[in-house]
Amino acid sequence: QVQLVESGGGLVQPGGSLRLSCAASGSIFSIYTMAWYRQAPGKQREFIASITRGETTKYADSAKGRFTISRDNAKNTVYLQKNSLKPEDAAVYSCNADVERVLGMRSYYWGQGAQVTVSS
Repeated sequence: QVQLVESGGGLVQPGGSLRLSCAASGSIFSIYTMAWYRQAPGKQREFIASITRGETTKYADSAKGRFTISRDNAKNTVYLQKNSLKPEDAAVYSCNADVERVLGMRSYYWGQGAQVTVSS
């Protein structure tokens, strides 16, 4: 099995910063694209950012210039550095990973989510 565990969520004031981490563990042969999504109450889950194994990144317009995605392949971990946070950034942030458990067998996995609250 593969598990993704997010950490780093919490309460931050508007304009503040926060870094989320998502560590993958279990039976892993290789991890390809890793991504972050978020879901605010009453809204659909939305894509925030993704990063390939070769560290090519992609961002949603709402994240460009404020959020930075990165990864540490040796640790099977993806990060999301969030700066200049706004109240509308408050949501449950979840990571997603394209994992190859056995050569040639790939599946997507989700973490349980980390709550981020932006409030003064």
